[in-house]
Amino acid sequence: MEKACIDINELVNVFSNTHGSIYQSDKLNCFYVDFGGKFARFNCLSLQKLKKVVEDIDIEALLLNTHKADFELVTFNGCEHIYLLSALEIIALKDLLHGTFTMFKLNHLISDCLYRLVY
Repeated sequence: MEKACIDINELVNVFSNTHGSIYQSDKLNCFYVDFGGKFARFNCLSLQKLKKVVEDIDIEALLLNTHKADFELVTFNGCEHIYLLSALEIIALKDLLHGTFTMFKLNHLISDCLYRLVY
């Protein structure tokens, strides 16, 4: 998906780090992950699956294994996107996804507190 096809004004930046960003589109009910030179569209379930796949990667084992390179293919069933990431990129993507889901939880907590104050 090219960035030029998306109206960037309609996207809300959920979380960013130095390696990428995750945007939310309320109009299209999806998320866009801008990471590793790729701008990919995910629905909510796919974003959760991506987070689980990335969190399940054992960075220590990847770095200590001398029989293979420290790169990992990141994908899951039903996903049309594939990432080939180094150990450092995996750490950066973990950080990006962790920050994003923390922001979702924080938003939910704030909404819940405001709802209680009003009602």
